[in-house]
Amino acid sequence: MVQKLKILFEDEALLVCDKPFGIPVQSQKIGVPDLETMVRKELYKRTGSKVSFLSCVHRLDQPVEGLVLFAKTKESMANLSNQIKNHSAGKYYLAVVEGAFEEPQMTLADYLKKDGKHNHSLVVNKGEPGGKLSQLEYKVLETSGQHQLLEIHLLTGRHHQIRVQMSHAGHPIVEDVRYNPTCQNRKDKMQPALCAYKLLIEHPVTKERLQFIKKPVGKHFIEFSSCLEKL
Repeated sequence: MVQKLKILFEDEALLVCDKPFGIPVQSQKIGVPDLETMVRKELYKRTGSKVSFLSCVHRLDQPVEGLVLFAKTKESMANLSNQIKNHSAGKYYLAVVEGAFEEPQMTLADYLKKDGKHNHSLVVNKGEPGGKLSQLEYKVLETSGQHQLLEIHLLTGRHHQIRVQMSHAGHPIVEDVRYNPTCQNRKDKMQPALCAYKLLIEHPVTKERLQFIKKPVGKHFIEFSSCLEKL
């Protein structure tokens, strides 16, 4: 099935698009469609010339849907990357998790270590070589049966961070085949209930504060549709 590219905002400095579930932001494999290539093709179709510069400022895991920010100049890339690094940009996610947190709002801090060979990350003790401090804030928006809808503010950008920290906290993301123990033996294609739904940045040229929001389309968000309409 061919995925249609959704560009939500574009000017001379930057571009924001909605990455579908299952599409990698970038791919090293021949024949595998990726978001950056889709954007380049769309811009070429519009202008008739190749893009001189295009670089993703941050990435999303392949199974995750949501907003991705691209810089269209080297100057914008430096500015936007710095906003991500110093936390002046805001990256917010919606997640549906198993069970219920006791605290309605909390900051989670763990040390995560990446296993590049197996494309996996895990929580380790402080001081272990390769372990990096990883922090996020969650807020419970609604509870429905055995699931909770969370808004998550990502404070650091580690490999698979939200998925690992939610699982470690005892509330893995619904249908996360990598980190949810109840899904790890499933062979069918599953979409984790995780969406990068809100992005706050300062425009690198005009300095205007910009906010972008998208509505998640994953099936497990449906039971929280009334709550999502209020966001």
